[in-house]
Amino acid sequence: MRDRPLAPLLAPSLAEARLPRDAGARAVVLRARDAVAAGERPADTHFDDLLPAALKAHAARHFTPVADALRVGAWLDDLGVGSILDVGSGAGKLCVVAAIAAPRCRFLGIEQRSGLVEVARSIAARFELDDRVSFVEGSIGVAGLPAVEAYYLFNPFGENLLPSGERLDEDVELGDDRYDRDVREAEALLESAPPGTVLITHNGFGGRVPAAFEQLAFAPCAAGALVLRRRRRRPV
Repeated sequence: MRDRPLAPLLAPSLAEARLPRDAGARAVVLRARDAVAAGERPADTHFDDLLPAALKAHAARHFTPVADALRVGAWLDDLGVGSILDVGSGAGKLCVVAAIAAPRCRFLGIEQRSGLVEVARSIAARFELDDRVSFVEGSIGVAGLPAVEAYYLFNPFGENLLPSGERLDEDVELGDDRYDRDVREAEALLESAPPGTVLITHNGFGGRVPAAFEQLAFAPCAAGALVLRRRRRRPV
């Protein structure tokens, strides 16, 4: 089924969101609140201005837009999800922005680039969310993953297939072999997920979602589609 408009989903949580003391972070929350109240799609400008210049140039392609991150947060809050892992969390945009809309949820991002991990931690601190938004360096299939209630996948392995000029950098292993390996690891992770696990994909992840995951909502977005699924619980 298609999802509801942003305004009724987000207005209550944004109205109650704590305003950070940092001026840049505060502007992100206030601008998002104003846009949602006006029935508009929140812009990315104010968040992306918090990024180092080299990352800001890649933000539109590699990082979740603010409006979509807020929708993810609203979904998590609506379902009462207590923890989520963002695979390939980049500069932390999804975790930080979604946390504004999901005040009861803990966010963990796993990211293979140590520099991005440091940027993400710094931004979470600016939003005063570092008590429940954290980031670790690692890769799926290499790092031990904690038990969580949900996963977020924003086509995290697609960078492997991009030409060099469209990648963030060449400082990590990238290529077809890495892509195939990571997709297999993600499929295995979802196959082993317990009943009730929530999965949110943004443009998929290149692999197969197990049939046990039931689609709950679908939302078109600027970069494709967000899909909310939950693994069916076993009959009592």
